Amino acid sequence: MEPRRSAQKLEEYLKKMQQTMIAYSGGVDSALLAFAAHRVLGGQMMAVLADSASLSRREYRNALGFAQKHGIPLQIIQTQELEDPSYQANQADRCYHCKKALFAKIEVLRKQLQGSRDIEPWQISYGVNVDDLGDYRPGIQAAREASIQAPYLELGFSKQTIRDLCAYYDLEIADKPAMPCTASRIAYGEKVTPKKLSQVEQAEDFLFDLGLRVLRVRHHGDTARIEVPQADFETIWTHHNEICQKFHALGFVYVALDLDGFKSGSLNSMLKAR
Repeated sequence: MEPRRSAQKLEEYLKKMQQTMIAYSGGVDSALLAFAAHRVLGGQMMAVLADSASLSRREYRNALGFAQKHGIPLQIIQTQELEDPSYQANQADRCYHCKKALFAKIEVLRKQLQGSRDIEPWQISYGVNVDDLGDYRPGIQAAREASIQAPYLELGFSKQTIRDLCAYYDLEIADKPAMPCTASRIAYGEKVTPKKLSQVEQAEDFLFDLGLRVLRVRHHGDTARIEVPQADFETIWTHHNEICQKFHALGFVYVALDLDGFKSGSLNSMLKAR
């Protein structure tokens, strides 16, 4: 479907909601959804950004910057998922507990906005797309349980459709790499702690400052496993002394480069091997 028609379908869908709250992270999917909702609903929409230790400060600033640039109403909430032992345990269902906490907090905010007024209820939407259904995403179950709207799923939009729409609207995020929460870098079964999240964030920020954009630093206890596209291996090798020095200072004993290269969701392969 050509972008203009996709944009028309998305705007028509959102207009029917009358009022909506968008679970917003600043990533491509949620940012487009927030932009389009604001485009058709104006002040009758709100982007809700969940702030916690698992959201890197770089991504936090990017999310704020996008909303401010485009005049999108924004509410920041503290989700505090690290206080949940089920989330800390970092089993395969970690994302379920994260999304459950997120949607519960947004529901509290929705009820506050609604109050006792006899008006059209605020709906809650999030940016899952059809490509996400092909990966292990326990957060989708939490969204279904909370009756969260999924516009992209209902419209059949893929990740490429979303990026094409961003380019159609001339949004600066069209080519923004996916950047899930930092907890997704910690190997399953290893407890999620503020220290580990900070190690990952600082390590990835260091690589980002070297000019790398598509990257992950996977946390395997004493070992940091770097994932970048194979085309960026030369950059890693050129700066390997600086990288090792920085990573050791962060507390990693071993620093490894994954020769398979970057692969989104690579830790999920551990689940398939079980």
